[in-house]
Amino acid sequence: MVLKPAFLITALLMASSAIARPQIYTYLDADGQRHYTDVPDNNRYRLLVLSPHDRTASGDRFDSMLLAKAGQYDSIIEKAAVSASVEPNLLRAVIVVESGFNSRAVSKRGAVGLMQLMPATATRFGVSNRFDPLENVHGGARYLKFLIDRFGQDVRLALAAYNAGEDAVDRNGGQIPPFSETMAYVPRVLKIYQMLRQQPRAT
Repeated sequence: MVLKPAFLITALLMASSAIARPQIYTYLDADGQRHYTDVPDNNRYRLLVLSPHDRTASGDRFDSMLLAKAGQYDSIIEKAAVSASVEPNLLRAVIVVESGFNSRAVSKRGAVGLMQLMPATATRFGVSNRFDPLENVHGGARYLKFLIDRFGQDVRLALAAYNAGEDAVDRNGGQIPPFSETMAYVPRVLKIYQMLRQQPRAT
């Protein structure tokens, strides 16, 4: 069985180097296929995770093997993005920061899955199985779109609300709440989002 390249991440990782070099690099090839690796073997790769000490919002270390298989979710992300009218690369950036593409991720606060949905958020946006990647990404995309609309198309505030809650943004006068986690989260997602948007395809 031959799988379509659009749904695959074909980066080859050196398992022995995964612990020594936890930074993750990525590039988009001419066929629209995104590659991830922790050991870049050519100059097309660009640094995605900026610190070897970075953790996902779920509290886990980034797993280069999970990122290498991130392409399996391309179809889900693209369809969820179209359905919710959000940019697919914004969803990807949120997923990278939230879970590092670990569909089984569970945070200490009880957030679950690729987009780290809390139980109340999942219920609110029609997700019955938070561990199911299809349901999780579609629900997370709908929530993100809701937040973007609620905060006047301000993606920064939408991301702040995604991380800290809508009420936290409201209580702070419609600004990013002064929580260290949220103040780090928003620029981190935006940086990855911009990189994914602007990275030209390799020829």
